[in-house]
Amino acid sequence: MQIGYCQRCEEETILKYFNFLSLEEEDTLFFSSPVSFNHRTSKDLLAYAVGAALYMPATRTHIADDIMNGKHEGLTTIIIDLEDAVGDDQVEFAEQCLVQHLTQLMTYMETGMLSQDRMPLLFARVRSPQQLERMIDTLGELVSMLTGLALPKFCVDNGRAYFDQIRKYNQLKPEHYPVLYGMPILETASIIYRETRWETLLDLRNILDENDEYVLNVRIGATDFSSLFGLRRSPELTIYDIATIRDCISDIINLFGRMDKPYVISGPVWEYFSQRERVFKPQLRQTPFEETLGKSGLHLRMKYITNTMDGLMREVMMDKENGIVGKTIIHPSHIKPVQAMYVVTHEEYSDAQDIIARNDGSLGVFKSNYYNKMNEIKPHLSWANRILIRSQIYGVLHEQQHFVGLLPKHEQQHNYVPNS
Repeated sequence: MQIGYCQRCEEETILKYFNFLSLEEEDTLFFSSPVSFNHRTSKDLLAYAVGAALYMPATRTHIADDIMNGKHEGLTTIIIDLEDAVGDDQVEFAEQCLVQHLTQLMTYMETGMLSQDRMPLLFARVRSPQQLERMIDTLGELVSMLTGLALPKFCVDNGRAYFDQIRKYNQLKPEHYPVLYGMPILETASIIYRETRWETLLDLRNILDENDEYVLNVRIGATDFSSLFGLRRSPELTIYDIATIRDCISDIINLFGRMDKPYVISGPVWEYFSQRERVFKPQLRQTPFEETLGKSGLHLRMKYITNTMDGLMREVMMDKENGIVGKTIIHPSHIKPVQAMYVVTHEEYSDAQDIIARNDGSLGVFKSNYYNKMNEIKPHLSWANRILIRSQIYGVLHEQQHFVGLLPKHEQQHNYVPNS
């Protein structure tokens, strides 16, 4: 089944998570199925829909063909990189490649070889506001193929310049073109260094608040943060195990995740994708795999363990617990594990619905339908609202279902090399 094909929608439409499932599989797994979306979807939902964003160097030759052929099952978001994944002496060539990729995709769509329902969300990561201005001029109508732009090394010195270009484009574009969004990446020294962090973050918050209609989400560049200390996390640990990075992420969430005016915050990249020797015990419990999938589940669990995927899944769990939704990924094998872990459980959904429904002042606390917790309406209301938004994009599992059920049937071997 091709990317984005929605059997439940009468019109030819857009993307939808887990569309590799048959109708029967979807009905078995989901209490409430994910909704469909595209780059014209409202910003509140679209910010959550970015999800597992696969980075591809702009110099990669077959991006358009891979999209047309549905090579990476389940893929919903691509970031075409003109920055760190491209050598300094390849910049001009990478810019030409971006033009070629978008031109080819537009041609495929105009000739009927590629329909809108198979088009993932597309972003370009640029190097500077100057390059952004140049690329907008060079791309012309091709900019309308992009959902937005990833803005690296986002800082006080370049932040307003980035969004000046985005605002200018949106004000001058034809009315029928979709909005072009920005996704600032927080990864500079002034953010990670403690003596300048809070002042810098406050200044950046002001810049984003001034341009909030064009800010899709806030991304964390932990690889650049780590490099400033000569650090690199092990595949058996999470980014939260590195004290300096954990403390910085905490402050980013503290400022940008406040519920009076929250931004969707996306988690740092997981950079491992192949087998390594282990020191510590695996972080994936055996029971969910065995109970959900039987003997084949044990095989799948071992595959994930040997390919360091258990560390990735634990980090996504930690992201979620800290209010982060979405993650930069660098390999197609990361797509399904990351996406599956954002699905809302029936218990979460039941609690969230009840909290919102009872928010009429008649009581303050009540017992969960699952008889395992107390739900306090006022303290848990913001959480409930976020759960219901996530449930629209990623769906709600049936009561006895587990995210593990979303992983196995269509697992493929990927010969993808990130920088080729």
